[in-house]
Amino acid sequence: MIDVATKDCTALSDSELAEMADMCASGASGFEVGLLSKEREEWVLVTHVRADGQLIGFAFSSLERIGGTPSLLVGVASFARRDDSLDALRAVMGDLYRRALLAFPDEDVLVGTRLADPAAFRAYSGLADVVPRPGHKASGEERAWGRRLAKRFGADGQLDDRAFVVRGDGGPCGLLDYALPPAALDDRGIDDVLVDGAGDGAGLGELFARLDGERCDALVAFGWAMAEDLASSSLPR
Repeated sequence: MIDVATKDCTALSDSELAEMADMCASGASGFEVGLLSKEREEWVLVTHVRADGQLIGFAFSSLERIGGTPSLLVGVASFARRDDSLDALRAVMGDLYRRALLAFPDEDVLVGTRLADPAAFRAYSGLADVVPRPGHKASGEERAWGRRLAKRFGADGQLDDRAFVVRGDGGPCGLLDYALPPAALDDRGIDDVLVDGAGDGAGLGELFARLDGERCDALVAFGWAMAEDLASSSLPR
């Protein structure tokens, strides 16, 4: 059974940070206690998802206005590589969408984060106008949003606003760390995975081909949770 709970980061204990770091140690994110401790100071909310009491995912986030625009920002998130990892991702995003509806009733909400794996676009399932996306040339306003988000994520001046790539410095950076468990790729490649809102997985690889893994680059991405979708539970809740 999967349980999800969100609370203020100020209530996050050191033992919980250690538990989160232990979960990350078995994955590829490289999120250690030191980085997570800094994120506790940077973000407002922390969401934990557990299966039978075991931590299988978490996210640091905030609900805020950027230039007056209602925004849900995910600063750092990570999910254990398990067969139920997609359920964990949906549970986290669903809880955050519920809170976004309460914070911004009757308003469209921009949802922004950083990604390093094509499968992480599953976090944007059901969102409108996801940027970047395969075959889409970003408008000037969309590129401006990329710069605003990069600045909010502490990467001001590091963004290629045409590719939406944040240049890394070789160390782990905050992002939404999600990848398909190995079993999910036994019979098909990542290009065969459909990602709602971002188009066909066949084009997603091109977006991530520009990332330098050794440099720890990340892709800034955003989409829109429309007011009617939030209110009607069309998004994961």
